[in-house]
Amino acid sequence: MNDTPTSSSSGQAPPANTEARLPGSAMITGSARRVREALGRVIVGQDQAIDLAMVTLLAGGHALIEGVPGVGKTLLVKALASAVAGEFQRIQFTPDLMPADITGTSVFDLRAQEFRLVRGPIFTNFLLADEINRAPAKTQSALLEAMQERQVTIDRQSCALPSVFVVFATQNPIEHQGTYPLPEAQKDRFLVKIRMGYPDAQEEKELAMRVAAGEAPERRLAEDLRVPVLQPGELEQLRAATSQVRISEAICSYIVNVARQTRQHASVWVGAGPRATLALLSASRALAALEERDFVIPEDVKTLAVPVLEHRIVLRPEFEMEGVEIREVINAVLEAVEVPR
Repeated sequence: MNDTPTSSSSGQAPPANTEARLPGSAMITGSARRVREALGRVIVGQDQAIDLAMVTLLAGGHALIEGVPGVGKTLLVKALASAVAGEFQRIQFTPDLMPADITGTSVFDLRAQEFRLVRGPIFTNFLLADEINRAPAKTQSALLEAMQERQVTIDRQSCALPSVFVVFATQNPIEHQGTYPLPEAQKDRFLVKIRMGYPDAQEEKELAMRVAAGEAPERRLAEDLRVPVLQPGELEQLRAATSQVRISEAICSYIVNVARQTRQHASVWVGAGPRATLALLSASRALAALEERDFVIPEDVKTLAVPVLEHRIVLRPEFEMEGVEIREVINAVLEAVEVPR
């Protein structure tokens, strides 16, 4: 992603005193760079996916990862959890998976003669929901509560999840047999949609050479991230600093106009809602922090428009049958909306 500093046409002027940066901005810059470098040593050819995963992390959201098998979806989440000293759990979603299998249940302790709560794998920092669209609606609704409310209900008892709780849900874009399409309400809870495609020829060769030399990605993960890049508690400090990244009224209006324009496009049946507007705002702040700026520019919004809005828009059937892609619609909207000067 772009590391170019802002210009006078960015929608917000640079600070008059370049030394008077936002409190915590240096911490964000240094920490983000170290995490990026650590993930880059483990994962080959997925730089954009790494950046979007870090945007998700700093913004405090969740991500939907889409890609064919073998491109490193699980490895990305495991590496990110290791880099920030987070607990990682993976759930393989299947058609027979029940809500209690992920949230936990109450069991009767014969010795104590009382019920005690056995917590499920959802009580973690990084949850990989593998092939989420294979789970039935009841199980998906349990996950939806956790994503939105940061809590789960077990036997009518509400249990809070850890303060750092991030869901990375994967789905295969090709295989649809035996799957349950995610409801629009659940897709709207994901901050971004990360597409992980095939690496290019040079990157795939580099991966092959690493494996031939005995440096498989899993080994790199175990060795390079044996010591976390961030210590416990630092991530919450980074999130607090990210929330202070400045965003001008002109940029806010630009984000609102982009979201509203998706609802008026001729090929769109369901456009981006207000939650999408807020998601684009918070994600743009996180990207600005990653790009070593303490203010948002229009290019941040443009870069994130497709990852944030794509999974929230539903095309009209006739346009979908004609092969129109949501990405094309979003790019057309960006062309139509005036960029702040």
